[in-house]
Amino acid sequence: LNKPEWYLTQVLMWIGNHAKFLDDKIQPILDKAGSSVNAGLEFSRALVMLILEKLAADIPCLLYDDTLFCHLVDEVLLFERELYSAHGYLSSFPSCMHILSEESCFQRWLTVEKKFALQKMDSMLSSEAAWISQYKDITDVDEMKVPDCAETFMTLLLVITDRYKNLPMASRKLQFLGLQKELVDDFRIRLTQVMKEETRASLGFRYCAILNAVNYIATVLADWADNV
Repeated sequence: LNKPEWYLTQVLMWIGNHAKFLDDKIQPILDKAGSSVNAGLEFSRALVMLILEKLAADIPCLLYDDTLFCHLVDEVLLFERELYSAHGYLSSFPSCMHILSEESCFQRWLTVEKKFALQKMDSMLSSEAAWISQYKDITDVDEMKVPDCAETFMTLLLVITDRYKNLPMASRKLQFLGLQKELVDDFRIRLTQVMKEETRASLGFRYCAILNAVNYIATVLADWADNV
């Protein structure tokens, strides 16, 4: 259960190792018979169906172990990326994202994603470098004077988007968007709390850093507004 990468990698190897044989030997036979079947894609589809069976059996066993469950989701997302980018798998075919979209699994994924995002926010705001810009010494890069915590937070949102963007159902994507909105509001509250501590020094370093953080986040969210 703690090594899903073993069978996921094995399947990718099988697909890669058989590609030339299927293209050179099997596809001409299908073409000659007037079939529209793509041998390589059918081979991939059959192997993915085995993975779906394996996942359906394994997921109930690790649903309540955060570490194992997170590791499984991470490995499945890596597998999916490789399957589509390197092997030309079709989005109309069955995929692991259908398994991750099933109710009990999906709700668990959302819960765990939120838990780890909040932990990340705790650590980024308690860091000694939270209010310092990574690029403070490079003036042409750092026009907005973005503090490290704001940049890390927006990267966190971007990573979450990257993880859920290939879900097959729009309704599931919207639930993830709801999580991201919650996280933005949580970050806003945290910034407000820190700002209240700094009101006596409104021209101080940290107060200005908070204003820069808010400006940066608003600008990036406006840039993302065109992303359906």
